[in-house]
Amino acid sequence: MSSKFSTVRLTLDGEHFEILVHPDPALDFKFGRNVDISQIVAVDEVYSDSNKGMRVPSEKLFKHFKTNNFLQIAETILRKGDLNLTTDQRRKLVEEKRKQIVATIARNYVDPRTGLPHPPLRIEQAMSEVRLSIDPFRDVAEQTKTVIDQLRSLLPLKSEKIKLLVKVPALYSSQSFGALKGAGEIVKEEWGADGGLTVIIEIPAGVHSTLLDRLGSLTKGTAQATVMH
Repeated sequence: MSSKFSTVRLTLDGEHFEILVHPDPALDFKFGRNVDISQIVAVDEVYSDSNKGMRVPSEKLFKHFKTNNFLQIAETILRKGDLNLTTDQRRKLVEEKRKQIVATIARNYVDPRTGLPHPPLRIEQAMSEVRLSIDPFRDVAEQTKTVIDQLRSLLPLKSEKIKLLVKVPALYSSQSFGALKGAGEIVKEEWGADGGLTVIIEIPAGVHSTLLDRLGSLTKGTAQATVMH
């Protein structure tokens, strides 16, 4: 079969089903984007072994999929099956996932010796040293826990949250509230009669300085933020 196609494989009750697909639209579909199935499939056949050109008999398809409509069967295989990524796809997805993991660590963990987050470059270097394997489809939060366990031998890491008391003048309260909601968990909020905003927010220690910069920019330096002890 042509190397320009990818394979999607699904096993049901010990039986193997494969379809040949165009790599990029198939990946878009797997990530939940709206792609027409007919634009994804490369060959209108279901195989038990696509490399050998072994087709699945129609009666076996009906037994497992309750239909002989190819596009319906293909959609099921696409949704439930495993897509064989191209080398370029895997490289890009792994790199993107690696950046997300690095950002998550920098946001949620600090160096306990300084109370400051590790620079992303330092985290990336440590990940390279321990030769971590990144799964392009596995959840970022779930993988981050595994990465943290492996990095602790090289980087001192502490998950730490802090509470801030933030006061914002009425002129900038609306846009600032959106930024605050995106930074952490709002524990308490009060809106003054003049429209001013007072918030107690719990945030990862790693985003403290970033949030202060953001508030400073939004409020032209008029917001007040105090760490609560």
